[in-house]
Amino acid sequence: MTRSILVVDDSLSVRQMIATTLKSAGYDVATAVDGQDALDISRTRSFDAIITDQNMPRLDGLGFCQAFRARPANLGVPIVFLSTETAAAIKDKARAAGAIGWMVKPFDQQKLLSVIGKVVGT
Repeated sequence: MTRSILVVDDSLSVRQMIATTLKSAGYDVATAVDGQDALDISRTRSFDAIITDQNMPRLDGLGFCQAFRARPANLGVPIVFLSTETAAAIKDKARAAGAIGWMVKPFDQQKLLSVIGKVVGT
């Protein structure tokens, strides 16, 4: 069964790099340009995991995570942050909002695939 991943980042090049990495491993990938776009997309289809940036226009990663988790149907969907942010305080806020992991950009493709494989159980 193909697992579906939603990639949320305001950088086109980062979205493309993540999507290419995941697609090469057989994942079905959808992309969103920011947290608000991700919320809109997640209302129309379900995902097995979400990778999100923190700093984005309109709705940042924390805001997205909190709004996404507010819907009971989304409680079990793993959310992993992929951000340039490294401060412990923001990671704690992400964890409190329902994120299960935090990776720092630039990302290592094999590490990304390993993390996603673990969270979706492949």
